[in-house]
Amino acid sequence: MSSIRWYKYSSPQTFYPLAGRLAPWFGVTAALVALYGLYISFFLAPTDFQQGEAYRIIFIHVPAAWLSMFLYLIMAAWAAIGLAWHTRLSSMMALAIAPTGAVMTFIALWTGALWGKPMWGAWWVWDARLTSELILLFLYLGFMFLHAAIDDPRRADRAAAVIAIVGAINVPIIYFSVKWWNTLHQGASVSLTKSPTMASTMLWGMLIMSVAFWLYSIAAVLTRVRSVILERERNADWVRQLGENA
Repeated sequence: MSSIRWYKYSSPQTFYPLAGRLAPWFGVTAALVALYGLYISFFLAPTDFQQGEAYRIIFIHVPAAWLSMFLYLIMAAWAAIGLAWHTRLSSMMALAIAPTGAVMTFIALWTGALWGKPMWGAWWVWDARLTSELILLFLYLGFMFLHAAIDDPRRADRAAAVIAIVGAINVPIIYFSVKWWNTLHQGASVSLTKSPTMASTMLWGMLIMSVAFWLYSIAAVLTRVRSVILERERNADWVRQLGENA
C-alpha cells in the first residue's frame, strides 16, 4: 500500500478543506475533555492542606502557562520554516497561532494574579517568572502588530518571523527562572525527572485540563488559519470558486 503523501497538504488550497474537517472534531473533543477535567479538578480533587480551596486555580493557570510557552515555540518554528523556505502556509500557520498563544498567556497572567493575591498578599510582583511571562505576552502582541503594520504580506512574514525567532529565547527563561533566581513563584509540581509533589487526583485533573487546552488550541488555530488563507489567497481562482459555490 502506498504511503500517504502528507506533503500535499503544504499547499493552502489543499490544507484549507482539511482544516475545516478537523477543527470541529478537535473543538467538540476539547469541550468534552474539559468537562471531565473540571469535574475531577473541582469535585474529586482534595482540598490542599496549605492553600485550601484557592489552589484549584492551578487547573486553569498551569495548562494555560504551559500552552503559552509551547505555542510560542511552535509559532517560532513555523515562522522560521516560512522564512527559510518561503513556504506560504508556514507563515500563515505562525500568524494563526499568535492570537491563541496571546490568549493563553493572558489567562496565565490573570489566573496567576488571582492565585497570587491570597498566597502573596498582592495581585502582582515583579517576580522573574511573572515578568518573563509578561514579556511573552508583549512578544505575541508585537508579532501580530508588526505583521498588521506592513502592507506587503511577504515582507510582513519576514519581519514578524524575526521577532518570533529572537523572542524564543524568552521561553527557557520563563521555565528555568525559578531555578536561576530566588523568586516568590513556587517550583514545578510536575517534572520529568522527579515524582509529582501533588496528590494523584490533582495531577490527573491538571493533565486532563492540559489536554483540553491543547485540543482547544488546535481547533482555534485550524479555524483561524482558514480565515488567514482566505484573506491571503482571496485573488486565487480556487477561492473565487468557493465564493461562487457557497
